Amino acid sequence: MIQSPEKRKREGILGNLLLNIIIPTVILTKLSGEDWLGTKMAIVVALAFPVIYGLKDFYTSRKLNFFSILGVVSIFLTGGISLLELDPKYIAIKEAAIPALLGLATLASLKTRYPLVRTFLYNDKILQVDKVATALKENNNQIHFDQVLKNASYLIAFSFLVSSILNYALAKYLLVSPPGTEAFNAELGKMTALSFPVIALPATVVMMFALFYLFRQITKLTKLSLEDILHTD
Repeated sequence: MIQSPEKRKREGILGNLLLNIIIPTVILTKLSGEDWLGTKMAIVVALAFPVIYGLKDFYTSRKLNFFSILGVVSIFLTGGISLLELDPKYIAIKEAAIPALLGLATLASLKTRYPLVRTFLYNDKILQVDKVATALKENNNQIHFDQVLKNASYLIAFSFLVSSILNYALAKYLLVSPPGTEAFNAELGKMTALSFPVIALPATVVMMFALFYLFRQITKLTKLSLEDILHTD
């Protein structure tokens, strides 16, 4: 039986939440006691789920995704810092550093031929970029559109800045117990659970604003409707 794209998308979102947030949270908060997995083994098992999800994504797509790789590296850093029982401040620094580096990379990419805004927003998975490029040329608006992409890049970088600040604040607020303790694992689990509503949602709002801005400017500069430029398949 062939599944519809909508059903596959729903299952993908559910799998993402289940393996990256729900299961690790339950393990860290409920199974870290000595009667269950113990503090170290709970961290290993909990972090194995998002790693498995990342590897499965690579196996399915057969592509090396930079952001998936970064996610796996982040997980290993969290696990390493926790298992080595280093000061929790290093987790807070790591949590802030990764989105901050992505923001800086977004800005730095403006100086290259391949700005990251094309990866995040202006790509052929979302838009019919060839059709947009042709319309921009016909309306002599390519230079104006380059400025639009630059503005969208600033908005994307701002979304990463928001994520960086919230990541650091959440980690500093929650991770107060010594590593290697059941209390620390519970705090780590709570941080994992809160990462979506506290961090991902505000950053996503900024990203969606950038996408809305880009769509609005494209329709204005190309004289095409949104339906004309979006991929509908």
